[in-house]
Amino acid sequence: MKHPPRGLAGIRLIAALLLVLVIAGALWVWQATRLIPVEPGPSVPHTAGLVERGAYLARAGNCAACHTERGGAAYAGGKGIATPFGTVYASNLTPDAETGIGRWSADDFWRALHHGQSRDGRLLYPAFPYPDYARVTREDSDALHAFLLSLPPVREPNRTHTLRFPYDTQAALVAWRSLFFSPEPFRPDTTQPAEWNRGAYLTLGLGHCMACHAPRNALGATANKPDFSGGQIPMQGWYAPSLASPKEAGVQDWPLDEVVRLLRDGHGARGAAMGPMAEVVAGSTSHLREADLRSMGLYLQSLPVVEPPAPDAESAEPQVLALGQRLYAAKCALCHGENGLSTEPEFPSLDGHRTVTMASSANLLRVIIGGGFPPTTPGNPAPYGMPPFGQELSDAEIAALASYVRGAWSNRASRVLPLEVQRIR
Repeated sequence: MKHPPRGLAGIRLIAALLLVLVIAGALWVWQATRLIPVEPGPSVPHTAGLVERGAYLARAGNCAACHTERGGAAYAGGKGIATPFGTVYASNLTPDAETGIGRWSADDFWRALHHGQSRDGRLLYPAFPYPDYARVTREDSDALHAFLLSLPPVREPNRTHTLRFPYDTQAALVAWRSLFFSPEPFRPDTTQPAEWNRGAYLTLGLGHCMACHAPRNALGATANKPDFSGGQIPMQGWYAPSLASPKEAGVQDWPLDEVVRLLRDGHGARGAAMGPMAEVVAGSTSHLREADLRSMGLYLQSLPVVEPPAPDAESAEPQVLALGQRLYAAKCALCHGENGLSTEPEFPSLDGHRTVTMASSANLLRVIIGGGFPPTTPGNPAPYGMPPFGQELSDAEIAALASYVRGAWSNRASRVLPLEVQRIR
């Protein structure tokens, strides 16, 4: 009896091993994507009070911001969310039976919110921040579900995500979840008062503040424990400053009333909300009750102070600083003061301003290029905005202006290079 050549036997062995791995992988994905069992919740009648509570919670979670396309029907989905791995499109949350959640039970909705799994068993992409929403209570989930089912149904088919391989596969999600996701519920800290715990619940759960203010690893995951040390917001060019550092966006040394004012009105004595945070204030925190804002402020004030590394204070060349000083005198001094100290409360002083002095120059550059616009809120119905200079100034001129402001007066932040401006553009 003849035996196959050694080379052929080796190929067959490798092929058999690959087949075993493929089968094992398929079984692993099948097992992981089966419907996650959830304990059935009590039957809750959808009273007007429950729907109203759900509407408030949807504001707290700023759900409409992602699930409403510009010019589209509220909560009908279709809005693209850019990620480093491709674009994820928000789903239709109206009660349309075919394209929305009209056939979803309260248990189905809870499974999506707490476990990140759709009604049909598909694992959801964490652009939907279920790592944060896992902390939402079942009672609040049921109220949100009742509110969404009270909306007018909109027939709007969900758009297919445009993600690169292998990120467009359920196997990739299975691997990601096994590494980075555990559906941990919110556990009150018994050593803290109820007001503090309420603030922690809103900030860590529905508010999903860590989605922006926590650093992300190469696969887009944040830490499982509270981490507000700041990070670049993917694909947006904005930096979410650290809420743990008073040198960035920490409010540990602020009066509580000023924290509440910033969250409610988007503008205060010590700063204004701009960029993505302006959208959060406009769509979410400006609609919250005073008691909840105070609770959130109390929690944020209690965060342990963690100072970022000292920024590089390398100055720009003298000719660059001279150009920046001329541009500042021509474009900025009228509002912000020749010495960086504004005499009008509507215009911030730039001497010592945290956006100017942070190690990251991203937000300063975004404001210079695109303008700065606080949100319109009931407490600040006619906000003052800053005009954009991106169309009239070159990359080199914006870098010179930013370098001058970051090093003038008492400021000691590092220079900005034209390449950084180009990246922000």
